[in-house]
Amino acid sequence: MLRHPLFIGHEIYRRSSYGGAHPLRVPRVSTVMDLCRALGWLPDQHYRLSPRAKPAALTQWHSPEYIDALIRAETLQDVSVQERAQFQLGTHSNPIFAEMFRRPATSAGGSILAGELLAKPGRVYVPGGGTHHGMPERANGFCYLNDVVLAILSLRHNGIRRIAYVDIDAHHPDGVAVGFHGDPDILMISIHEENLWPRTGDIEDDAGGSAINLPVPRGFNDSEMELVRERLILPALIQFEPEAIVFQCGADAVVEDPLAHLALSNNAHWSVLAALMPLAPRILALGGGGYNPWSVARLWSGVWATLNGFDIPTYLPNPAQAVLAGLEFKGHSLGRNPPAHWFTTLRDQPRIGPIRDEIDARIMYLRQRSGL
Repeated sequence: MLRHPLFIGHEIYRRSSYGGAHPLRVPRVSTVMDLCRALGWLPDQHYRLSPRAKPAALTQWHSPEYIDALIRAETLQDVSVQERAQFQLGTHSNPIFAEMFRRPATSAGGSILAGELLAKPGRVYVPGGGTHHGMPERANGFCYLNDVVLAILSLRHNGIRRIAYVDIDAHHPDGVAVGFHGDPDILMISIHEENLWPRTGDIEDDAGGSAINLPVPRGFNDSEMELVRERLILPALIQFEPEAIVFQCGADAVVEDPLAHLALSNNAHWSVLAALMPLAPRILALGGGGYNPWSVARLWSGVWATLNGFDIPTYLPNPAQAVLAGLEFKGHSLGRNPPAHWFTTLRDQPRIGPIRDEIDARIMYLRQRSGL
Protein backbone atom coordinates (compact mmCIF):
# COMPACT_ATOMS: atom_id res chain seq x y z
CA MET A 1 0.00 0.00 0.00
CA LEU A 2 1.21 3.52 -0.75
CA ARG A 3 2.27 5.16 2.51
CA HIS A 4 0.61 8.46 1.69
CA PRO A 5 -1.09 10.22 -1.24
CA LEU A 6 1.21 11.22 -4.09
CA PHE A 7 1.07 14.39 -6.20
CA ILE A 8 2.45 14.11 -9.74
CA GLY A 9 3.45 17.44 -11.31
CA HIS A 10 6.01 19.14 -13.53
CA GLU A 11 7.45 22.59 -14.22
CA ILE A 12 6.48 22.40 -17.91
CA TYR A 13 3.04 23.76 -16.98
CA ARG A 14 4.60 26.94 -15.62
CA ARG A 15 6.30 28.06 -18.78
CA SER A 16 3.90 26.91 -21.51
CA SER A 17 0.64 28.31 -22.83
CA TYR A 18 -1.76 27.59 -25.64
CA GLY A 19 -1.45 31.25 -26.70
CA GLY A 20 -2.70 34.64 -25.58
CA ALA A 21 -6.23 34.28 -26.97
CA HIS A 22 -6.87 30.66 -25.94
CA PRO A 23 -8.87 29.69 -22.82
CA LEU A 24 -5.84 27.68 -21.66
CA ARG A 25 -3.63 30.77 -21.60
CA VAL A 26 -4.11 30.88 -17.81
CA PRO A 27 -1.76 29.18 -15.33
CA ARG A 28 -3.34 26.21 -13.57
CA VAL A 29 -1.19 23.25 -12.47
CA SER A 30 1.80 25.40 -11.53
CA THR A 31 -0.43 27.55 -9.32
CA VAL A 32 -1.81 24.48 -7.57
CA MET A 33 1.74 23.30 -6.90
CA ASP A 34 2.72 26.73 -5.54
CA LEU A 35 -0.41 27.07 -3.43
CA CYS A 36 -0.11 23.61 -1.89
CA ARG A 37 3.53 24.27 -1.07
CA ALA A 38 2.68 27.66 0.44
CA LEU A 39 0.17 25.90 2.67
CA GLY A 40 2.73 23.29 3.76
CA TRP A 41 0.75 20.53 2.07
CA LEU A 42 3.32 19.32 -0.45
CA PRO A 43 6.55 18.09 1.13
CA ASP A 44 9.09 16.51 -1.19
CA GLN A 45 8.21 12.95 -0.17
CA HIS A 46 4.63 13.47 -1.44
CA TYR A 47 5.72 14.84 -4.83
CA ARG A 48 6.66 12.89 -7.96
CA LEU A 49 8.01 14.42 -11.15
CA SER A 50 5.88 13.44 -14.11
CA PRO A 51 7.78 11.61 -16.85
CA ARG A 52 7.14 12.43 -20.48
CA ALA A 53 5.36 9.53 -22.12
CA LYS A 54 7.25 8.05 -25.05
CA PRO A 55 5.56 7.44 -28.40
CA ALA A 56 5.46 3.69 -27.76
CA ALA A 57 3.37 4.28 -24.62
CA LEU A 58 1.07 6.73 -26.38
CA THR A 59 0.39 4.32 -29.23
CA GLN A 60 -1.20 1.93 -26.79
CA TRP A 61 -4.31 3.91 -27.79
CA HIS A 62 -3.39 6.71 -30.18
CA SER A 63 -2.47 5.90 -33.77
CA PRO A 64 1.25 6.03 -34.67
CA GLU A 65 0.44 8.35 -37.58
CA TYR A 66 -1.22 10.85 -35.26
CA ILE A 67 1.63 10.78 -32.72
CA ASP A 68 4.15 11.30 -35.54
CA ALA A 69 2.12 14.26 -36.80
CA LEU A 70 1.92 15.80 -33.32
CA ILE A 71 5.68 15.51 -32.80
CA ARG A 72 6.32 16.91 -36.27
CA ALA A 73 3.98 19.86 -35.64
CA GLU A 74 5.87 20.78 -32.48
CA THR A 75 9.23 20.52 -34.23
CA LEU A 76 8.21 22.57 -37.26
CA GLN A 77 5.72 24.82 -35.44
CA ASP A 78 3.50 24.36 -38.44
CA VAL A 79 1.19 21.83 -40.10
CA SER A 80 0.13 21.24 -43.67
CA VAL A 81 -3.42 21.87 -44.81
CA GLN A 82 -3.90 18.09 -45.04
CA GLU A 83 -2.59 17.50 -41.52
CA ARG A 84 -4.78 20.23 -40.10
CA ALA A 85 -7.86 18.61 -41.61
CA GLN A 86 -6.88 15.04 -40.74
CA PHE A 87 -5.48 15.49 -37.24
CA GLN A 88 -7.19 18.74 -36.14
CA LEU A 89 -3.86 20.33 -35.31
CA GLY A 90 -3.28 24.05 -35.79
CA THR A 91 -6.95 24.90 -35.27
CA HIS A 92 -8.45 27.52 -32.98
CA SER A 93 -9.17 24.86 -30.33
CA ASN A 94 -5.94 22.92 -30.77
CA PRO A 95 -3.35 25.53 -31.73
CA ILE A 96 0.32 25.26 -32.61
CA PHE A 97 2.45 26.20 -29.61
CA ALA A 98 5.98 25.50 -28.44
CA GLU A 99 5.27 22.51 -26.18
CA MET A 100 2.27 21.08 -28.02
CA PHE A 101 3.68 17.54 -27.84
CA ARG A 102 5.85 17.72 -24.73
CA ARG A 103 3.18 19.22 -22.50
CA PRO A 104 0.38 16.70 -23.23
CA ALA A 105 2.94 13.88 -23.28
CA THR A 106 3.97 14.95 -19.77
CA SER A 107 0.33 14.88 -18.65
CA ALA A 108 -0.06 11.44 -20.19
CA GLY A 109 3.17 10.28 -18.59
CA GLY A 110 1.91 11.37 -15.19
CA SER A 111 -1.35 9.49 -15.60
CA ILE A 112 0.43 6.37 -16.87
CA LEU A 113 2.79 6.57 -13.88
CA ALA A 114 -0.23 6.87 -11.59
CA GLY A 115 -1.57 3.60 -13.00
CA GLU A 116 1.74 1.95 -12.20
CA LEU A 117 1.87 3.34 -8.66
CA LEU A 118 -1.69 2.19 -8.03
CA ALA A 119 -0.75 -1.42 -8.56
CA LYS A 120 -0.71 -1.01 -4.78
CA PRO A 121 -3.74 0.46 -2.99
CA GLY A 122 -3.47 4.19 -2.42
CA ARG A 123 -4.32 7.67 -3.70
CA VAL A 124 -2.61 9.60 -6.48
CA TYR A 125 -3.29 13.09 -7.82
CA VAL A 126 -2.40 14.27 -11.34
CA PRO A 127 -3.85 17.78 -11.72
CA GLY A 128 -2.32 18.05 -15.20
CA GLY A 129 -4.41 15.09 -16.32
CA GLY A 130 -8.07 14.82 -17.23
CA THR A 131 -7.75 15.51 -20.96
CA HIS A 132 -10.86 13.50 -21.69
CA HIS A 133 -11.69 14.66 -25.24
CA GLY A 134 -8.60 13.38 -27.09
CA MET A 135 -9.40 10.88 -29.84
CA PRO A 136 -7.25 8.00 -31.11
CA GLU A 137 -6.38 9.70 -34.39
CA ARG A 138 -6.87 13.41 -33.74
CA ALA A 139 -6.80 16.26 -31.25
CA ASN A 140 -10.17 17.30 -29.89
CA GLY A 141 -11.44 20.01 -27.56
CA PHE A 142 -8.07 21.38 -26.31
CA CYS A 143 -6.90 17.77 -25.77
CA TYR A 144 -4.01 16.54 -27.92
CA LEU A 145 -3.84 13.21 -26.07
CA ASN A 146 -6.27 11.31 -23.86
CA ASP A 147 -4.42 10.70 -20.62
CA VAL A 148 -7.61 9.34 -18.99
CA VAL A 149 -7.77 6.40 -21.40
CA LEU A 150 -4.03 5.86 -21.02
CA ALA A 151 -4.33 5.91 -17.20
CA ILE A 152 -7.07 3.27 -17.26
CA LEU A 153 -5.02 1.13 -19.66
CA SER A 154 -2.05 1.54 -17.30
CA LEU A 155 -4.16 0.36 -14.36
CA ARG A 156 -5.18 -2.66 -16.41
CA HIS A 157 -1.60 -3.40 -17.39
CA ASN A 158 -0.82 -3.45 -13.67
CA GLY A 159 -3.50 -6.00 -12.86
CA ILE A 160 -6.51 -3.82 -12.01
CA ARG A 161 -9.61 -4.94 -13.92
CA ARG A 162 -12.79 -3.35 -12.57
CA ILE A 163 -12.38 0.41 -12.90
CA ALA A 164 -14.96 3.14 -12.39
CA TYR A 165 -14.51 6.49 -14.07
CA VAL A 166 -16.44 9.41 -12.55
CA ASP A 167 -16.37 12.70 -14.46
CA ILE A 168 -17.97 15.91 -13.16
CA ASP A 169 -16.40 18.26 -15.69
CA ALA A 170 -18.97 20.52 -17.36
CA HIS A 171 -18.22 18.80 -20.70
CA HIS A 172 -18.99 15.18 -21.59
CA PRO A 173 -15.89 12.92 -21.86
CA ASP A 174 -16.46 11.87 -25.45
CA GLY A 175 -12.95 10.47 -25.92
CA VAL A 176 -13.20 8.19 -22.89
CA ALA A 177 -16.61 7.00 -24.08
CA VAL A 178 -15.03 5.99 -27.40
CA GLY A 179 -12.15 4.30 -25.60
CA PHE A 180 -14.24 1.97 -23.46
CA HIS A 181 -17.52 1.60 -25.35
CA GLY A 182 -19.20 -1.63 -24.29
CA ASP A 183 -16.45 -2.70 -21.87
CA PRO A 184 -18.13 -4.66 -19.04
CA ASP A 185 -15.26 -4.00 -16.62
CA ILE A 186 -15.53 -0.22 -16.95
CA LEU A 187 -18.26 1.93 -15.42
CA MET A 188 -18.24 5.50 -16.69
CA ILE A 189 -20.42 8.03 -14.86
CA SER A 190 -20.57 11.52 -16.37
CA ILE A 191 -22.42 14.52 -14.96
CA HIS A 192 -22.23 17.28 -17.58
CA GLU A 193 -24.05 20.34 -18.86
CA GLU A 194 -26.68 19.51 -21.47
CA ASN A 195 -26.31 21.06 -24.94
CA LEU A 196 -22.73 22.11 -24.21
CA TRP A 197 -19.93 21.13 -26.58
CA PRO A 198 -19.28 18.32 -27.60
CA ARG A 199 -23.04 17.70 -27.29
CA THR A 200 -22.54 13.99 -26.67
CA GLY A 201 -23.55 11.96 -23.61
CA ASP A 202 -27.31 12.02 -24.00
CA ILE A 203 -29.17 10.38 -21.13
CA GLU A 204 -30.14 7.53 -23.46
CA ASP A 205 -26.51 6.86 -24.37
CA ASP A 206 -25.15 4.03 -22.23
CA ALA A 207 -22.00 3.56 -24.36
CA GLY A 208 -22.84 -0.05 -25.05
CA GLY A 209 -23.73 -0.72 -21.43
CA SER A 210 -20.60 0.78 -19.87
CA ALA A 211 -21.82 4.30 -19.06
CA ILE A 212 -24.31 6.34 -17.08
CA ASN A 213 -24.72 9.79 -18.60
CA LEU A 214 -26.58 12.52 -16.75
CA PRO A 215 -26.85 15.79 -18.69
CA VAL A 216 -27.93 18.58 -16.34
CA PRO A 217 -29.48 21.98 -17.09
CA ARG A 218 -27.83 25.35 -16.69
CA GLY A 219 -27.67 26.60 -13.12
CA PHE A 220 -27.01 23.12 -11.66
CA ASN A 221 -26.37 23.85 -7.97
CA ASP A 222 -24.79 22.23 -4.90
CA SER A 223 -28.12 20.88 -3.63
CA GLU A 224 -28.76 19.17 -6.95
CA MET A 225 -25.25 17.71 -7.03
CA GLU A 226 -25.75 16.36 -3.52
CA LEU A 227 -28.88 14.55 -4.70
CA VAL A 228 -27.06 13.19 -7.75
CA ARG A 229 -24.19 12.04 -5.55
CA GLU A 230 -26.35 10.25 -3.01
CA ARG A 231 -29.02 8.83 -5.32
CA LEU A 232 -27.03 7.99 -8.44
CA ILE A 233 -23.23 8.12 -8.23
CA LEU A 234 -22.73 6.29 -4.93
CA PRO A 235 -25.36 3.56 -5.47
CA ALA A 236 -23.95 2.84 -8.93
CA LEU A 237 -20.42 2.53 -7.57
CA ILE A 238 -21.48 0.36 -4.66
CA GLN A 239 -23.26 -1.96 -7.08
CA PHE A 240 -20.24 -2.06 -9.43
CA GLU A 241 -17.62 -2.74 -6.70
CA PRO A 242 -14.61 -1.16 -8.43
CA GLU A 243 -11.01 -2.02 -7.68
CA ALA A 244 -10.06 1.53 -8.64
CA ILE A 245 -11.88 4.83 -9.16
CA VAL A 246 -10.58 7.46 -11.58
CA PHE A 247 -12.12 10.85 -10.76
CA GLN A 248 -11.99 13.70 -13.27
CA CYS A 249 -12.72 16.92 -11.38
CA GLY A 250 -12.79 19.60 -14.04
CA ALA A 251 -13.17 23.04 -12.47
CA ASP A 252 -15.38 24.40 -15.24
CA ALA A 253 -18.60 23.38 -13.45
CA VAL A 254 -18.25 26.16 -10.86
CA VAL A 255 -20.26 29.31 -11.32
CA GLU A 256 -17.25 31.57 -12.06
CA ASP A 257 -16.07 29.58 -15.07
CA PRO A 258 -16.24 31.54 -18.35
CA LEU A 259 -17.01 28.61 -20.68
CA ALA A 260 -19.85 26.77 -18.94
CA HIS A 261 -23.13 27.72 -17.29
CA LEU A 262 -23.38 25.60 -14.16
CA ALA A 263 -23.56 27.00 -10.63
CA LEU A 264 -21.60 24.71 -8.35
CA SER A 265 -19.23 25.77 -5.61
CA ASN A 266 -15.96 23.95 -5.10
CA ASN A 267 -17.53 22.28 -2.06
CA ALA A 268 -19.48 20.06 -4.46
CA HIS A 269 -16.32 18.67 -6.06
CA TRP A 270 -14.66 18.02 -2.73
CA SER A 271 -17.78 16.35 -1.35
CA VAL A 272 -18.01 14.00 -4.34
CA LEU A 273 -14.35 13.05 -3.95
CA ALA A 274 -14.70 12.50 -0.20
CA ALA A 275 -17.68 10.20 -0.82
CA LEU A 276 -15.77 8.20 -3.46
CA MET A 277 -12.69 7.57 -1.37
CA PRO A 278 -14.08 4.77 0.87
CA LEU A 279 -15.54 2.89 -2.12
CA ALA A 280 -12.33 1.61 -3.71
CA PRO A 281 -8.82 0.80 -2.49
CA ARG A 282 -7.30 2.90 -5.29
CA ILE A 283 -8.20 6.51 -6.11
CA LEU A 284 -6.74 8.46 -9.02
CA ALA A 285 -7.81 12.12 -9.10
CA LEU A 286 -7.29 14.11 -12.30
CA GLY A 287 -7.76 17.73 -13.28
CA GLY A 288 -9.60 18.60 -16.49
CA GLY A 289 -11.41 21.73 -17.60
CA GLY A 290 -11.40 25.05 -15.80
CA TYR A 291 -10.61 28.43 -17.30
CA ASN A 292 -10.72 30.91 -14.42
CA PRO A 293 -7.25 30.79 -12.81
CA TRP A 294 -8.48 31.58 -9.30
CA SER A 295 -11.32 29.08 -9.22
CA VAL A 296 -9.09 26.34 -10.68
CA ALA A 297 -6.27 26.98 -8.21
CA ARG A 298 -8.58 27.02 -5.20
CA LEU A 299 -10.63 24.01 -6.26
CA TRP A 300 -7.73 21.77 -7.26
CA SER A 301 -5.72 22.65 -4.14
CA GLY A 302 -8.76 21.57 -2.13
CA VAL A 303 -8.78 18.27 -4.01
CA TRP A 304 -5.27 17.60 -2.70
CA ALA A 305 -6.41 18.56 0.81
CA THR A 306 -9.35 16.16 0.53
CA LEU A 307 -7.15 13.26 -0.60
CA ASN A 308 -4.93 13.83 2.44
CA GLY A 309 -7.60 14.70 5.00
CA PHE A 310 -6.09 18.15 5.56
CA ASP A 311 -8.20 20.86 7.18
CA ILE A 312 -8.93 23.69 4.77
CA PRO A 313 -8.25 26.97 6.59
CA THR A 314 -10.98 29.58 6.80
CA TYR A 315 -8.46 32.30 6.02
CA LEU A 316 -5.30 31.66 4.03
CA PRO A 317 -1.88 32.50 5.43
CA ASN A 318 0.07 35.28 3.75
CA PRO A 319 2.29 33.05 1.53
CA ALA A 320 -0.80 31.36 0.06
CA GLN A 321 -2.55 34.69 -0.45
CA ALA A 322 0.54 35.93 -2.30
CA VAL A 323 0.28 33.03 -4.77
CA LEU A 324 -3.32 33.91 -5.58
CA ALA A 325 -2.62 37.66 -5.67
CA GLY A 326 0.02 37.02 -8.32
CA LEU A 327 -2.49 35.62 -10.82
CA GLU A 328 -3.86 37.52 -13.78
CA PHE A 329 -6.78 36.83 -16.11
CA LYS A 330 -5.97 39.07 -19.05
CA GLY A 331 -8.56 39.65 -21.70
CA HIS A 332 -11.59 38.66 -19.62
CA SER A 333 -13.96 40.70 -17.50
CA LEU A 334 -13.55 38.28 -14.59
CA GLY A 335 -9.97 39.43 -14.26
CA ARG A 336 -10.69 43.13 -13.94
CA ASN A 337 -12.03 43.29 -10.39
CA PRO A 338 -11.72 39.85 -8.79
CA PRO A 339 -13.50 39.60 -5.42
CA ALA A 340 -11.39 39.60 -2.27
CA HIS A 341 -12.27 36.04 -1.26
CA TRP A 342 -10.49 34.70 -4.36
CA PHE A 343 -7.24 35.80 -2.68
CA THR A 344 -8.00 35.00 0.96
CA THR A 345 -9.87 31.66 0.96
CA LEU A 346 -9.98 28.29 -0.73
CA ARG A 347 -13.54 27.34 0.12
CA ASP A 348 -16.44 28.94 -1.74
CA GLN A 349 -19.69 29.79 -0.08
CA PRO A 350 -22.04 26.84 -0.71
CA ARG A 351 -24.40 27.41 -3.62
CA ILE A 352 -27.49 25.69 -2.37
CA GLY A 353 -30.75 26.02 -4.24
CA PRO A 354 -33.96 24.28 -5.26
CA ILE A 355 -33.88 20.79 -6.74
CA ARG A 356 -35.66 20.99 -10.05
CA ASP A 357 -38.15 18.35 -11.07
CA GLU A 358 -36.22 17.53 -14.23
CA ILE A 359 -33.13 16.61 -12.18
CA ASP A 360 -35.15 14.32 -9.95
CA ALA A 361 -36.88 12.70 -12.94
CA ARG A 362 -33.59 12.04 -14.74
CA ILE A 363 -32.07 10.45 -11.65
CA MET A 364 -35.10 8.19 -11.27
CA TYR A 365 -34.91 7.15 -14.92
CA LEU A 366 -31.22 6.25 -14.67
CA ARG A 367 -31.73 4.39 -11.38
CA GLN A 368 -34.46 2.28 -12.93
CA ARG A 369 -32.46 1.57 -16.08
CA SER A 370 -29.39 0.61 -14.04
CA GLY A 371 -31.29 -1.50 -11.51
CA LEU A 372 -30.29 0.67 -8.55
